[in-house]
Amino acid sequence: MKFTKDHEWVRLEGDVATVGISKHAADQLGDVVFVEVPDAGKAVSKGDGFAVVESVKAASDVYAPVDGEVVEGNAALSTAPETVNADPEGEGWFAKIKVSDAGQLDALMDRAAYDQYLTTL
Repeated sequence: MKFTKDHEWVRLEGDVATVGISKHAADQLGDVVFVEVPDAGKAVSKGDGFAVVESVKAASDVYAPVDGEVVEGNAALSTAPETVNADPEGEGWFAKIKVSDAGQLDALMDRAAYDQYLTTL
């Protein structure tokens, strides 16, 4: 699992990256009440907002950590947005993206580096 400074996580399986928000991000948001995930077929570019998560505190964009094409949005979040809080780094994933440049993942942080990054916030 890799992490961005914007608190997204990525898990690569073959050429498909599953993307969500970190436990830290979910904790900062508070109770998630709405999630908008991208539709399959949507092209995404690294750094672009591709999903929206709303909580009782705020609404936030979720940014694509890699370039690619969405192959699946997590439709279950539309009826159970609280899954993002309950299991942010598991069943609370937002989308699966067919990665066009796997090398982009090399710039992301591993768990130890991300945990270290959190201490600087």
